Order: sequence, then C-alpha cells, then structure tokens
Amino acid sequence: MFKILIAEDDSISYMILKKNIQKISSEILHAVTGVEAIDICRSRPDLDLILMDLRMPVMNGQDSTRQIRQFNKKVIIIAQTAQTLLDDRKMTEEAGCDDYISKPIDYAILLELIRKHCGYGYPPAT
Repeated sequence: MFKILIAEDDSISYMILKKNIQKISSEILHAVTGVEAIDICRSRPDLDLILMDLRMPVMNGQDSTRQIRQFNKKVIIIAQTAQTLLDDRKMTEEAGCDDYISKPIDYAILLELIRKHCGYGYPPAT
C-alpha cells in the first residue's frame, strides 16, 4: 500500500480514478491545479506516485512536473491526458514524467504501469 496524489481538475475523472486505485493505496490526495500538486508534493515528500493530468487550470501538468522534479526526483509520475498526440509522450518524458497513459483510462493498463514503476506486490489486475 502506498500514497498517491491524483492531480486532476475534472471531479468525475478524479472520482473514477480514486475508486479504481483505492484498493492499492493507503492514502489518496487530490490536487485540482498544477500549483496545488506542487504544494502537496512539497508538504508530502513521502508520496510514492502522482497521477498527473496534463491539462489543468493555473498551471499545466508538464510545468508542474518540471517544478516537482526540482525538489523530488524519486516520486513516480504518470501523466494522464485525453490528448493522444505523438508529441505528448515525448513532452511528458522531457518534463520528467516516468510514464504516460491516455484517457479514457484502461485501469488494467494503469495498474500494470503502477506495478512496473513502483514494484508493489498487490494482486494482479483482473
């Protein structure tokens, strides 16, 4: 079990994400803007994973990731976006994201990405 920050401005998307990952998390935090994501990361250096929406108000996910990487290089960041442009994957890697998933999210794939990067031994996706 580990600590996850969901950076997502859409409340329905947040609720669906939370519902689908709560069984693998001891704590789920929520940020609605990129600035809130940065603030939470500063105050919670014990986070294991960030699910970072790329399109958020105030500051986008790529800029937030760049700032988070200045003070936390170990947290796993998986970008999530409705955009499926080929350049998005490259831009997320350049920003410092560890991986990328497109919306609508396939939760079996998301759990495999989390397993791949975090190495936690929770039950396999079904």
